Amino acid sequence: SSYLFTLPVRGSEGLYMVSGPPSFTESTAFQRDSGKNCKAVAFSKDGSLFAWCNGEKVNVVNVTSAELLRSFDLPKAVCLEFSPKNNVLATWQAYTTAKDGTAGVPNLQLHDVKTGKCLKSFIQKKMQNWCPCWADDESICARNVNNEVHFFENNNFNTIANKLHLQKVNDFVLSPGAQPTKVAVYVPGSKGAPSFVRLYQYPNFGGPQSALANKSFFKADKVTMLWNKKATAVLVIASTEVDKTGASYYGEQTLHYIATNGESAVVQLPKNGPIYDVVWNPNSVEFCAVYGFMPAKATVFNLKCDPVFDFGTGPRNAAYYSPHGHVLVLAGFGNLRGQMEVWDVKNYKLISKPVASDSTYFAWCPDGEHIVTATCAPRLRVSNGYKIWHYTGSLLHSYEVPSNEEMWQVSWQPFLDGVFPVKAVKYQAVPSELPSAEPKPAQAYRPPALRNKPVTSSKLHEDEPPQNMKPQLGSSDKPLSKTALKNQRKHEAKKAAKQEAKADTNQESTQSSASQNAPRSAVPVVTSGDPEVDKKIKNLKKKLKAIEQLKEQAAAGKQLEKNQLEKIQKETALLQELEDLELGL
Repeated sequence: SSYLFTLPVRGSEGLYMVSGPPSFTESTAFQRDSGKNCKAVAFSKDGSLFAWCNGEKVNVVNVTSAELLRSFDLPKAVCLEFSPKNNVLATWQAYTTAKDGTAGVPNLQLHDVKTGKCLKSFIQKKMQNWCPCWADDESICARNVNNEVHFFENNNFNTIANKLHLQKVNDFVLSPGAQPTKVAVYVPGSKGAPSFVRLYQYPNFGGPQSALANKSFFKADKVTMLWNKKATAVLVIASTEVDKTGASYYGEQTLHYIATNGESAVVQLPKNGPIYDVVWNPNSVEFCAVYGFMPAKATVFNLKCDPVFDFGTGPRNAAYYSPHGHVLVLAGFGNLRGQMEVWDVKNYKLISKPVASDSTYFAWCPDGEHIVTATCAPRLRVSNGYKIWHYTGSLLHSYEVPSNEEMWQVSWQPFLDGVFPVKAVKYQAVPSELPSAEPKPAQAYRPPALRNKPVTSSKLHEDEPPQNMKPQLGSSDKPLSKTALKNQRKHEAKKAAKQEAKADTNQESTQSSASQNAPRSAVPVVTSGDPEVDKKIKNLKKKLKAIEQLKEQAAAGKQLEKNQLEKIQKETALLQELEDLELGL
């Protein structure tokens, strides 16, 4: 019942193909290319074609039969990509100017895969965003040229069909899926003007009023724009290079939501610190963010940007939804120890907690069942290799390269959506030939004086537990409209005021009004006759009321932020100031 996948492995041992499950072995059909010069590999979107460059040629093979279909003489190619329907192979090599300083030769080539002929060559100086972007049906192809976006239609690269001019387009992303194609563009701010992201529907580019949506923000040196699969909304992670407050060396990040219907919002993240990762659920109606100073929080939000489920805090900096969106993996890779938490998304239950130490790479298999993790150079030069897991936590296959060799890349062969049916989520670990990969827990250092004493747990911080944020049944599930919310707040405020007045008259009789208790929120109005003094008194009372609320929250067990704790400490000083002002009456 299980399908055989192909995984190319690229490194100092050359380029070869591994196929599996159930057992993962080197494919005999694909002849290993044992040179050490393989700079890049690429699959077509449907996984039927595979291309690689080896320092001499760029070769294209049929994955199933391993038959060589095309070979291009491009010894310097270092980047490759297929267009979505396999019509074009794009190749890029480093741009070089001639000795006399005259312009170099075009270094970005678009080749017709069927005939092998070169359709077009462009000069493309930067490696970043080198590849043109196609709509999924190849009706449009776009590239950023000197801060404007040029559009070609039906792979005719001799005519620019449309241009998107804005003051300076730094980046753009085409929407996935069927037509009409939408375009998200980012224009960085300059001279006090804010940066903005705008959404357009191709080809309606006539000025800001023709845009579907627009969101501007001040804090952005670079942005990442993420379309959801249904192309109804974009998430924008805006980051500054430097955090002005000096709190983080990641710079500062904010997360914005922009929908094609014109709605936009800032996603409120309840913990300060970097945003490590944001991913859309393939269902397009939820997204997960991993954020905040370590231990990081992870939260799933809906399209109203309201939290749906909070995973609490933990050692994590990445999130990966399975292709069908039914399983979510939260992981701590890079400078963290490789812990993974595998969650059932529908029921928000933890399935397994495998550990893939020293991982630099993670990818879901298109079947939604298997996962590959890898340790690759140059990110890590030692113990390079890859592991294949089942999401229930079982390690199915593990390979480590010999100590003098390096592994640079491993990846799954892709498949189009719908090839693999959704399966029910399993909790029981699938059987495996390999022993479970439990790394030995590192023993914490204990000073000699404590070595024979019982171990007391001394955690630096307690992790917050996960909690469901969905409104519970019985409460109205329908979100309130803005006016309804306003009215509800008014009603609640009136009610509160009534109760306060009532409490007030009761207290009047029992207490002398000059009691030294905490200032009461509804004291009979006494004016000093000096509006300035009255204003000060009113402000002080407002601050003291806020402090009362914070103290109540703290008593209820809420973790307060640093600035909130500082507020509470000012209470005595404020009370003193208030008393002085009132006595001056």
